[in-house]
Amino acid sequence: FFSTIPPNNKTLSSLMLAPLTTNLQRKGGTFMALFFLTRNAAAFAPGVTRNISIARNAPAISSVGKLFMSTSNDLSPDQVADIELEIQNKGDEIRKLKEGGIEKADLAPYIQELLALKAQIAPPEEKKKKKEPKKQKKQKQPPKKKEDDMSESELRQARLAKVDAMREAGAEPYAYTYAPTHSSEELKVLYEGKLEGGEEDEEADVAVAGRIMAKRVFGKLAFFTLQDEFGTIQLHLEKNRLGDSFKDLKAWVDSGDIVGIRGSVRRTDKGELSVYAKEWEMLTKSAAPLPDKWHGLTDITKRYRNRHLDMIVNPEVRDTFRKRAVITSTLRRELDAMGFLEIETPVLHSQSGGAEAKPFETYHNSMDMDLTLRIATELHLKRLIVGGFNRVYEVGRIFRNEGISTRHNPEFTSVELYQAYADYDDMMNLTEKLVIAMCDAVSDTRELPYGEHTVSVEAPWRRVTMNDIVKEYIPDIDFESLDPDSPEDLETAKAAAIAAGVPKATESKSIGYVLNECFEELCEPNLVQPTFVIDYPIDVSPLAKPHRSKPGYTERFELFATGRELANSFSELTDPVDQRERFEAQAAKKAAGDDEACDVDEEFLQALEQGMPPTGGLGIGIDRLVMLLTNSPSIRDVIAFPLLKPDM
Repeated sequence: FFSTIPPNNKTLSSLMLAPLTTNLQRKGGTFMALFFLTRNAAAFAPGVTRNISIARNAPAISSVGKLFMSTSNDLSPDQVADIELEIQNKGDEIRKLKEGGIEKADLAPYIQELLALKAQIAPPEEKKKKKEPKKQKKQKQPPKKKEDDMSESELRQARLAKVDAMREAGAEPYAYTYAPTHSSEELKVLYEGKLEGGEEDEEADVAVAGRIMAKRVFGKLAFFTLQDEFGTIQLHLEKNRLGDSFKDLKAWVDSGDIVGIRGSVRRTDKGELSVYAKEWEMLTKSAAPLPDKWHGLTDITKRYRNRHLDMIVNPEVRDTFRKRAVITSTLRRELDAMGFLEIETPVLHSQSGGAEAKPFETYHNSMDMDLTLRIATELHLKRLIVGGFNRVYEVGRIFRNEGISTRHNPEFTSVELYQAYADYDDMMNLTEKLVIAMCDAVSDTRELPYGEHTVSVEAPWRRVTMNDIVKEYIPDIDFESLDPDSPEDLETAKAAAIAAGVPKATESKSIGYVLNECFEELCEPNLVQPTFVIDYPIDVSPLAKPHRSKPGYTERFELFATGRELANSFSELTDPVDQRERFEAQAAKKAAGDDEACDVDEEFLQALEQGMPPTGGLGIGIDRLVMLLTNSPSIRDVIAFPLLKPDM
């Protein structure tokens, strides 16, 4: 063999001799490692220039020399231990190279070195065969079913079987408590710009807890993705660090389980920040698989019905409700800082009032009373103003037995506030301030994306009368110039509205209603930017004070943006006689079959007769405002558990 190698061949490596030396080893006994002389010593590896005699049981020399050592029969236990340590280190090196994405061709030399090391302690074939017991023929078992092929019921049974296995092993699958030291977000902030790829903060001792969203297992190495309230972080899990518990982790943990992990912090070769686990604990074993097992939770109705799953697999949904909480808490802080007091008012009313809406009806057994759920908080809050409070508000649930759409839900949240000695101009200024404060709390810009639009909430906002904005669409008529008591002017208004494409105007009983129908049909859908529409007809504003300079109109505004109403405000009506007349007109409409008209509220009228100071009132729909500030297309997207029909 050696005689066939040219003396000036510079490509020979020690690994090329490994197959020959392995055969020599298996002959047993002492042999001569033929590091032969050549005419040009530089043609071979440095130092390979002379014959070396290696005796049986000679001490280990170098890693290259070990390739020519005798077999495990000729090695001492210490020598075998040394080689096993080298095998382990070489295996770790290869694993890390794989993590770093090394190409197969580049990895091949490392594999050869590992195989050569293993060959040194491998028993001879003859003896190995003698020691091996005869294998008993195993009865063929059906192939283990993969999770991807299992039904939801089968997955549930498999997981519950793991619960039993854990308890049999003395492990509790449903823990009582755990103490995380950091959230995923806190760790990412803490280690921003720190740790190079492959570097570990060995001094760190952190504990995180959350739900396992993904698993990747590679023999004695695993990477899990853990999700907590604030985001995700990778878990780096190794058998060498976890010991026997690594086997339990692989056997017991599924995606969806809630676990606690303690360890150091390491950045992988690919730059991923990870908790390098030293110990783990099952906190809650999930009996049901995550919905992404079936390609995610995408059906919109299923998302609303299973909101808990929606929040698990769609982090942006959790972000929406986190922002909603910040918005409402910001609103309260702003109002509290201005001297407003939040005082709760009743949800059960003996009669509906404070708005034009159909109520939910209920019955109180022990009091033998028909009751309704409130459709507004207005009348009780005004009675607090009569009682001597100057600034009051309530953030509360409102219930209206009406249709459901992307803008309407039977129960919703609003804030109503009342300020003594103020009017609707003061309320416009207050509305701008409150909305901008809530925007700033959840967004770093006041230019908000909403669908295909960009909505600017930067003050000041446009202010336009209802009459003037309708004239932009029907320029040939001025509703303010018409006589509200003239039948001819009413027909003129109807004809103009119908010609402009407002067919509902034929049913209107007054010029004020015609004007309001024209606004809702022609103008409202086009109000994308925040706009105060002011000075409403008295016919559609039963609780607002008459306009101080425009007969037939009131000092009222509504705020619109993205084509929908966000807020409503009045200079509040304080004349008890005028208020009674408007209540009686509403009661007549109700008697005629209008389900949304209100009754005469004698208790409120009695309070008003005691005298209420000049007052500005404001109501803001929290749900619709959250829709704007979170770019949510439907009101159900911002209500955690919207009302749905039963799932048939």
